[in-house]
Amino acid sequence: MSVVQDQGTPPEAGPPARLLDLGLRVAGAVVVVVAGVLTGVLELLLATVRVGGQLIGVSVLLAVGANIVLSWFAHEAVGRRWAVALPAVPWFALMAVAAIRTSEGDLLLAGDNWVGLAMIVAGAMTFAVMGFRQILSPPPTLLG
Repeated sequence: MSVVQDQGTPPEAGPPARLLDLGLRVAGAVVVVVAGVLTGVLELLLATVRVGGQLIGVSVLLAVGANIVLSWFAHEAVGRRWAVALPAVPWFALMAVAAIRTSEGDLLLAGDNWVGLAMIVAGAMTFAVMGFRQILSPPPTLLG
């Protein structure tokens, strides 16, 4: 008779532990969606920043850095590979709305603003690369 227990299978979590896990995942998803909207708004505000009369690309750098962090956090918080879509969808929607002229003639992202265009391309590519990396990553293994 062996004294060592079988370490290959983890013990099953009871209903309270599963509910807590689900609640934390949902809360993480909500945080990621809100953060996607907030970073998109901040990037739009910074797309017109000028120094000495010249546009600077601070919102492009922010878009790349924030989208990397949001994609990583979404995967860690939700625990699913598709979680990269949680910050990406509201970010894309916000950028699409910002590029449409209102009936009053207001436009957040003009076609002659190279920073705004670069921000959209860099942010979209960042989400695409992060999503691609998560899809291709091997499934996690349980170490026993």
